[in-house]
Amino acid sequence: MTYAITGLAPENFDPLFALDDTELAARGARRVVAAADRGFPCRISLEDARAGEELILLHHVSHDVETPYRSAYAIYVRRGVEAATYVDAVPPVFDGRPIALRGFDAANMLRDARLAGPGEADGAIRDLFADDAIAYIDAHNAAHGCFAARVKRD
Repeated sequence: MTYAITGLAPENFDPLFALDDTELAARGARRVVAAADRGFPCRISLEDARAGEELILLHHVSHDVETPYRSAYAIYVRRGVEAATYVDAVPPVFDGRPIALRGFDAANMLRDARLAGPGEADGAIRDLFADDAIAYIDAHNAAHGCFAARVKRD
């Protein structure tokens, strides 16, 4: 079984970087500068921003479905990065973080879930995908609850 984890499309967020702080605030977003090399996970590159890098913090609907499991939360995105793809491997933003994995079926209903400690995400993803009814997995940072990435069968 092969899986792929892909970052969000940068073209959906690039226009935000041209907005001033007032325009961002009107959209419920903020410009931030990473204060450390960890703690500012970009959902496009699937890497933490480095200290001093500019990001946009915004509200993002990660599970835009017509079920009770529709989900949204704050995410960070960086300018000038490409959407990363990891096949049969977890991205750097999963490293050292507990990850909540939510397995959904083709009808976008929650089928099963796992909590993966640091270093356990790959095994937990494979375990969830052992159930053929699970079509995709949404990964969230367990502590803060924010969307990390979508995992699809490859």
